[in-house]
Amino acid sequence: MPKLRIISASILFVASISVAHAEDEVSLFNGAGKAEAYIALDDELTIYLWSGKPVAYLETDPSGGYHVYGFNGKHLGWFVKGIVRDHQGNASCAIKEVLRSTEYEPYKAYKQYKPYKSYTQYAPYRPYFSNSFSDTPCLFLLAEGAS
Repeated sequence: MPKLRIISASILFVASISVAHAEDEVSLFNGAGKAEAYIALDDELTIYLWSGKPVAYLETDPSGGYHVYGFNGKHLGWFVKGIVRDHQGNASCAIKEVLRSTEYEPYKAYKQYKPYKSYTQYAPYRPYFSNSFSDTPCLFLLAEGAS
């Protein structure tokens, strides 16, 4: 499994802010560096698959970072320091600045209409985060949140 690079929180925070100012979307890449989803910053932190399907959104986590909730109300994981983590603490997706290399980002499909948000599950306790990618690919983890 690919390993994640260790980046200090301050550098990552500055990189995330500069990405946010440059565009209104932040791309999420799988462990192989392929773009699979993106966060629409100007659309209530909605996560869209590259196909344009809205599947999840971010809610602020008082412990730091964000909870990732599907539109079906399911808690999918956490988005902390540019990495989407599953319930085992492994990475499923990451922003470009966290990965060693990424593929070229293809054109995105048009955004589909967002469904209504369902009542959300209680978030489980946050596990210890590993330096490895999960066996659950980014696309599968996020698609679990589709309505």
